[in-house]
Amino acid sequence: MPADFTRRRFTAMLAAALAVLGGHAAVSSTSTPSSPTPSNAKQGHPMKDIRYVVFHRQGPNWLPGKTLFDQPGVEEHVAHYRKVLEAGQLALGGPHLDATGGGMMIPAAGVSEEDVRGFAAADPAVVSGVLDYEVRPWLIGMSG
Repeated sequence: MPADFTRRRFTAMLAAALAVLGGHAAVSSTSTPSSPTPSNAKQGHPMKDIRYVVFHRQGPNWLPGKTLFDQPGVEEHVAHYRKVLEAGQLALGGPHLDATGGGMMIPAAGVSEEDVRGFAAADPAVVSGVLDYEVRPWLIGMSG
């Protein structure tokens, strides 16, 4: 398959995923802050809505052979993010539906990188080592 076709197909799939998310869309305990400079920034397009998305993955204390919801501390993890949601700082969140045991949390508009990193680091499942996390800047390029 030509690379151009694959790239177009990936772009179309990404656009569809963004549409499903409704325009909403992570801090690693090892990641470093970064200044996002998307390719369209060079063309004079303003960066209007940047979110700092939390991506979760299996941590060093993840119990092999158990699902996410069978891991110790996951109820506390959910309760932690429910408080963030109720405070109006979380737009979307949930697990990935594959065997990796990961998931993501998409903050509400206007939540700072510092705040996102703070509530990600304070997650009881992260503190216990069941989950690890990464925070990445994300520019919402399309919204429905």
